[in-house]
Amino acid sequence: MIKIDFPNHSFKIKNDNNKELIFDEIRKTWLMLTPEEWVRQNFVNYLLRVKKYPPALVALEKKIMVGEMPKRFDILVYNNEHKPWMMVECKSINIALKEEVLTQVLRYNIAVPVNYLVITNGTSCMAFKKDNAQLVPLDEFPDFGI
Repeated sequence: MIKIDFPNHSFKIKNDNNKELIFDEIRKTWLMLTPEEWVRQNFVNYLLRVKKYPPALVALEKKIMVGEMPKRFDILVYNNEHKPWMMVECKSINIALKEEVLTQVLRYNIAVPVNYLVITNGTSCMAFKKDNAQLVPLDEFPDFGI
């Protein structure tokens, strides 16, 4: 497991018709503040402010086809050549990072091949580097562009 210390950030949060919303700085829109969205927004904040990933190379919740099934990845980071480089699957804090979470991101990786796969629930994080047909667990989160 990799320890992620989320930086302090003043997220824009508002109530609208008794629903809590958070402003997504990447997509420039208000979203329902679900437990998973809280993890996604904090993780993106970590990528941008701590790891210094370029915001223009971070995509959130885009539709992909996994076989005949439409799915949405949580976070996809592109490299400087605008090729998919890292995929992150976010779960709410009460979801354990078990094999089925890794299997989910591996299925998405069939449709969108990347070098790095990450799963997180906000308190725990696991990252893997693809090395040929093997997944190599990482002890620390990768810097951008390696």
